[in-house]
Amino acid sequence: MTGWERRLYLSAHPFAYPLLRGLARRGPVVRVPGVGVVVNDAALARDVLMDGAAFRKDGPGSPGDLWTPVLGPSVLLNMEGEAHRALRRRLTDLFTPSYADALCARVLAGPLERLAGRLARGAVVDLVDTMRVMAGAVMSEVIGLEARSEDESRRLFEQGERVVSMISLRTRRLSPAQVARARAVLDPLGDIAAKAYAAGDEGTVMGRMRRLGLSEAEARGAAGAFFLTGTETVATLVPRLVALLHDTGRLDPGRLDPGIDLDRAIDEAMRVATPTPVMLRGVHAAATIGDVAVRPGDRVLIATHNCCRAYGPFDPDRPHPPELRRLWFGAGPHFCIGYPLAMAETRAVARTVLAAAPLKITHRRAARRVLIPTYARLEVRAV
Repeated sequence: MTGWERRLYLSAHPFAYPLLRGLARRGPVVRVPGVGVVVNDAALARDVLMDGAAFRKDGPGSPGDLWTPVLGPSVLLNMEGEAHRALRRRLTDLFTPSYADALCARVLAGPLERLAGRLARGAVVDLVDTMRVMAGAVMSEVIGLEARSEDESRRLFEQGERVVSMISLRTRRLSPAQVARARAVLDPLGDIAAKAYAAGDEGTVMGRMRRLGLSEAEARGAAGAFFLTGTETVATLVPRLVALLHDTGRLDPGRLDPGIDLDRAIDEAMRVATPTPVMLRGVHAAATIGDVAVRPGDRVLIATHNCCRAYGPFDPDRPHPPELRRLWFGAGPHFCIGYPLAMAETRAVARTVLAAAPLKITHRRAARRVLIPTYARLEVRAV
C-alpha cells in the first residue's frame, strides 16, 4: 500500500481501520465479541454471498437493520427469497451496458468537454470536485430531476454524502434521529422520482421502471437505493484511480504507457479502493464458514477490504482470480445491479482524464471521517 493510500484509510477510520487490518492477521474467519463473525478470505466471502438460505440481507444483523427504516421494505438492499428474485428479474434490463453507456454519453457530454478543455489548456483540475459534479449529474438523470447546473449537481451529491456519512464500520442500525435526517433528504427525491414514474416517459430511468412492471413504491425505493449507493462509489474511485496510476509511475512522461487497459485498471483500482469495505449478513440457518460454526442470530461481517488487499499492492497488469472477481460489488443474486452504470460513468471520466496524460498531481488532501476512504482534494494538471 502506498503512503497516500494508508493515509486515506487512517483519515477516514482512525480507530476502526487498524482494528480491521489487525483482524486480517487473525485468520480467514474470526469470531469477534460485539462485532460478529468476521470473514477475511475472498473465497469464503463469495461462498457466504452465494448462500442466500443461510446468510440473508433481511432480519437482525443484516443490511435490513440499517436501510429498511429509511428506504422501505422493497429495495433489493434488504430483500431475500422470492420477493427479491421477482423484483430483480424486473430490474435486470434497467441498466444494460449499452443503455448505461448511452445515458452517460448524453448526460456527461458537456461536463466532459469542459474537463478536456481545461486539461488541454494546462489548467489545474480538482478531480474530487469534478467527480461530485459528474456523479450528481448522472444521479439527477436516474432520479428524474430536471437538467441541473454544476452547483446543483454538487449540492445533490452533498445530500447523499450527508446520509452515507452517518454510517461507520461499526454501525448496526440508525438512531431515530438519523432515520429522520435521512428521510428528510430522501423523501423529496422520492417525490421527484414518483413524478417521473407517473409521467411514464420510457426515455427516463423512472419511466423504464414503470414499463418493467415496478410499482410506484418500488420505483421510489429503487431511486433512493441508487442514490445512496451510486454516487460515492464512482465519485471516490476516479481520483483514487488517477492517484494510483500516478504514484506507481504509470503517468510519468518517460514511462507513460498508451496501451493501458482501462477496464483492467479500473477493476484493480476498485480492488485496492474497495468501495464496499464491509458487507453484512444475518445468519438464518446453522452453517460453517471455514472452520467456524455459526447459528441463527449471528451477524457475519465480510471484511471485503481485507479480502481484496490480501492480493497485494496495485498492479493493473495482474489478472484477478475467480474468487476475487468484482467481489466489492457482491456476488450471486445480490451482485450490484448498477454495476454497468458505475462502470460506464467511471470509464467515461477516466478516459477523458487519461487522454491528457502525462499528468502531475499538484496538491492532495485526505478526507476525514468518511465511510469510503477518499481524497478531499486531488488537483492535477497535464505536463
